[in-house]
Amino acid sequence: MSRRIAIVEDEAAIRENYADVLRKQGYEVQTYANRKDAMSAFDLRLPNLAIIDIGLENEIDGGFTLCQALRSMSDTLPIIFLTARDNDFDTVSGLRMGADDYLTKDISLPHLTARIAALFRRLDVIDQPPSPESLLQRDQLVLDVGRLTVQWDGHPIPLTVTEFWMVHALVKYPGHVKSRQVLMQESKIFVDGSTITSHIKRIRKKFIQVDEAFDCIETVYGMGYRWNIVPASSH
Repeated sequence: MSRRIAIVEDEAAIRENYADVLRKQGYEVQTYANRKDAMSAFDLRLPNLAIIDIGLENEIDGGFTLCQALRSMSDTLPIIFLTARDNDFDTVSGLRMGADDYLTKDISLPHLTARIAALFRRLDVIDQPPSPESLLQRDQLVLDVGRLTVQWDGHPIPLTVTEFWMVHALVKYPGHVKSRQVLMQESKIFVDGSTITSHIKRIRKKFIQVDEAFDCIETVYGMGYRWNIVPASSH
């Protein structure tokens, strides 16, 4: 079954260029020039993946609003921001809205299609039935690699696909420092260091919303991050 990709981009030439490349890869592509048209379509049927520009026609941050709406309709739908705006503030905002990725428009098309394929590969395992081998447990943490879900003390933590793989990379070897580079490789994303930092902040925040005392993710300055096992006595 072919995957449906929605492209929301107000510049017709760019929109059609991306659509053309993705159709050649075998995807079904729907394109929209503004948030209103995209939302009308999404209300009827969600795409399998959305690529969104931030500025949409007369709405400077229309893409952010659209991303939030989409994320409230689905926790797992992959959302990629593809934008000419390349600054930390927008990157952090985009990831805070729940996007899985934030790419700038100078990205090469092969790189973009590789990213899309990686996000779909991750989604493919969600429908598989859970098996004991796919469960990774560390104290209060249960990570289901089959379904890409995370629980802390029995409470689900709503991580994006990218965030899931970052937690997975840290949790696999507790106490080992993972550099940003390694986290990028293991989460199959290619972004700059500051984007990794904002992902980590978001992940921490999501755990803290469930457990105020959460402090398993440690920043090791100049080196990266590590997952620390909680001493039994502090439970």
